[in-house]
Amino acid sequence: MDIDTLEMLLLQCLVSGLVLFMGFIVYDLAKKSKAGKWGTLVLFGALFLGVLGFIIKTVIYEMLL
Repeated sequence: MDIDTLEMLLLQCLVSGLVLFMGFIVYDLAKKSKAGKWGTLVLFGALFLGVLGFIIKTVIYEMLL
């Protein structure tokens, strides 16, 4: 396994772990602030848009190479 493959694998694993951890933080924040269903949806929507941006950036980068 070369260094580029290892870096890509570790990046995907660590970013996935970070997103899961941020999901837990958003859930805890919504629960403690009593955000309700709509507020929780908005918080998770913002997290989803950030993750979607990261995925789109990766896809565009791979398409250009």
